[in-house]
Amino acid sequence: MKIDVIGDVHGCYKELTELLDKLGYRDHDGIPIHPEGRKISFAGDLTDRGPDSLKVIEKTARIITAGKGYYSPGNHCDKLYRYLKGNKVQIKHGLETTVEELNQLNERDRKTLRDTFMKLYEEAPIYQELDGGKLIVAHAGIQEKDIGRYTKRIKEFVFYGDVTGEIMENGMPVRKDWALHYSGQPWIVYGHTPVKNPRIINKTINIDTGAVFGGKLTAFRYPEAETVSVPSSMNFDAARFREYPGS
Repeated sequence: MKIDVIGDVHGCYKELTELLDKLGYRDHDGIPIHPEGRKISFAGDLTDRGPDSLKVIEKTARIITAGKGYYSPGNHCDKLYRYLKGNKVQIKHGLETTVEELNQLNERDRKTLRDTFMKLYEEAPIYQELDGGKLIVAHAGIQEKDIGRYTKRIKEFVFYGDVTGEIMENGMPVRKDWALHYSGQPWIVYGHTPVKNPRIINKTINIDTGAVFGGKLTAFRYPEAETVSVPSSMNFDAARFREYPGS
């Protein structure tokens, strides 16, 4: 099984199309197809902050519907889903950009987009267990003991990481480095916390290289364990990237 896992897109449709092209996918009636039969995996956070969240939703939905890829949601996907359901959510931290795009649509197109995303979200697993469990894709990561299990606590971890409830000076939440303690055999591919370059520790890799913050959009190629990136067209915001000791 050959899979290309793509990190947090956050509405960066231009970078997504460039990355798929660089990975060797070619468009067939709006669906990217790879000559080697590779499939695409999305690690969550398709939307918010970037300029083209709705195009990213539509592209992802076409890929999943055609059976050419996999998707599991991130915290931004979850918040958009709750917004579209009519739940009371705060329209900030990037959601405002997606809401603005939605408000520019006519009523019919807005309903179509809403239905497309809600179906995509509702049919998605909390995290992906691929290639017989040898590859795990979880938005913010997952603890080894939780693989194969599904609870509210695990869902919170997968969406937000190992948060402490504390807030850093830059307004970002304090997140413990769960990957330091991973000793399992499956690859765990995740994102959520932007890093300047893909970060491998034990058998985990963070591929959120901050495309929406002016970094890169990155894919992890499985089973080759290689990364492929394209540069972002967005303005660089150094404060958004997490620095790890020794990085």
